[in-house]
Formats: sequence, structure tokens, C-alpha cells
Amino acid sequence: MRIGYSFWGFLGTGITDTPDGGRSHRRPFIDAIQARGHQVVFLQPNRDLIEAGDHLADQYLFDADLPDIDVLFAEWRWPIPGRNTTACTAPGHTCDLHRQAELLDHYTHTRGLPTLVWDKDRRLPQKDPLRRHPSVMVCEAALTASPGTRSLLFPLDDALLDQADPVVLAARPRPFPLTYVGNQYDRDQAFEDYFAPAADRLPHRVAGKWYDTGRWPSVAFIGRVPFSQVSRLYGESLATVLLLPDRYAAVGQMTQRIFEAVLAGCLPLAPSTIAHVDQFVPSELIVHDGYEVIAAVQWLSSLAGTAEHTDLIAACLAKLDLFRLSRQLQMLETILGEFAPAAAGRRR
Repeated sequence: MRIGYSFWGFLGTGITDTPDGGRSHRRPFIDAIQARGHQVVFLQPNRDLIEAGDHLADQYLFDADLPDIDVLFAEWRWPIPGRNTTACTAPGHTCDLHRQAELLDHYTHTRGLPTLVWDKDRRLPQKDPLRRHPSVMVCEAALTASPGTRSLLFPLDDALLDQADPVVLAARPRPFPLTYVGNQYDRDQAFEDYFAPAADRLPHRVAGKWYDTGRWPSVAFIGRVPFSQVSRLYGESLATVLLLPDRYAAVGQMTQRIFEAVLAGCLPLAPSTIAHVDQFVPSELIVHDGYEVIAAVQWLSSLAGTAEHTDLIAACLAKLDLFRLSRQLQMLETILGEFAPAAAGRRR
């Protein structure tokens, strides 16, 4: 199949001032799709080159027009007032939403082309008519996907998982008991409940875009860091906390932060409010409040470098099998096999 892929982000490390979690998994996913014999053409601008000056994406095909494709695959974009809802000539405007609308109008609404919408941020309204369009299949990165959608998790490169050595990871010096990497977006309550109490008691750091920090004067916010530094931050840290927006936690949608942390040997503490939490972390790492975070980190500190520490890292690595790229690729091909031919038949 020739797949037209729409995404607003980067294939490489990109730039520091951008909230693109897809950098951890997008390129391996695309490479694996093409290795299966499909051709992928990117339908949004080459931001790696335009913004980051990175020629990494030169080996991929970009097309700013409306090329001939068999399937449209869109990482869903949503209205962000003042950014992609303004006129194209307005200062600070990004044209991701306008381009997505153009693609949907041409391929989906006019031609009835099979269209996969990957609603990675759970931003597509439940009542949006697109969900009922006969040529559209919505995918979500959640264990409990919405009715009428399919589950497609964030993929983790099999090679990265298979080469991770818990013995080596447990032996690393970890000067920071607790680290959080991620942006503030819709995480205030989770941060208040789970991270802030621990920050009052433990050496820590918080990296990411946090625009309203006055309510947490004891927290060490260090600002955004380059994507290339994320692994180093986790590699120097004993533990992190998996903070999710409520709309993610309710359906068991885990972000890429879990495998960024675990692959660096940083143990993920998971709030008990996350649906299917036991599928993401061992029971020893499930916490009910900030005070349990403190107790868990103190306990982990007593285990650092021991065989038990190694076993915990190994158990966390085993949980990541859920995200294996090979599994998500098979899911994608299953969806394409069931959905795309049926939609193509309707066009005839």
C-alpha cells in the first residue's frame, strides 16, 4: 500500500521548545511499516529540516501537494487557539490543522479513501461526525479504546527492549532519587497528589514546560531539555512517577515516558488511579498517594545496586512487551487488512 502519513512533529531529535512525544517512537514505526513493503509519503512539512536544520528526513518522501495514495493515516491534530486557528499569515501560526482539513476534504470526504485517524491525545470529540464516516477508522493509544475504535499503542522498538540489560542498569550510579520529565498539560492534580509531597522530602528535578509553578515553591523545575538529554536524566535517577491527564488514566493510555524511563533503568511509580495499572508496572511500584511515593523511593534507595533492584528493573522491562513495535505493527496491518479493502470496495 502507499500510505499518506500526516504528522506534526519530528523524526529526529527536533528542537527543544516543542511538545512532541512522538519522537520516541515515530521513526522506528515508519521504518517498520516500510520494511513490510508499504511506501510512506509524509503529507505535512519536513520540520526536521525547516526548524531543526536536520537532514535526517532527506531519506523519506515528503509531498506538499495531494499525491496518489491508497490510505490516509493521520496523527490527529486539534484546534489550539492562537496557534493553528489563526490566519496563515498571523505571527506564530502553524498550519497543521489547515493542512489536515485539506487532506480530509480531498481524500476522505471527496474520494472516500480509507482513513485511519490515530487520536494519540484523545482530542477527537466523541460526537465528531468523522467518527461515523464510513471510510474512517479511529485508533487510540489506550488499553480500553472508545466504542467503535481500535487500540494502537505507542510502539517501542523491539531492538531497544531486547538489548536492555537490567544488571548493567542496576549498577549505574543514580544521584537523583526522583525525576520527572514531561510537560504540565492537564497534569496539575496528578502532580499535586503524587509528586509534590515527595518533592518536599526528596532530592529531585522536574524537566519540561511548566508555565504555572508558583503553587509548588519547593519543586526544582529545570525547564525544557533537549530530547537527546531525556535518557541521561532518567539514567541518573532512581525513580519517576507516571503522571497522566485524567482522560488518559481513565482508559489506560500510557505515554512513551514509561519506556523512556525503564530503558534507562529508572523505575516507574504508577498511581493506582490509572486503569489497568497492573499491566504497566509490577505491584510493588503502584502507589496511592504522594506519601507512598516517598516510602517507595526510600525503599528503592535501600535496594539500589542489589539483586532485588536488578529483578525489579527486569520486571519493568518485561511489562514493556505490551508496547513492542512488532505487536503494534501487526495490529496496524490487521486493521488495514480488515478496514482498507472494505472501504476501497465502497468506492467502487
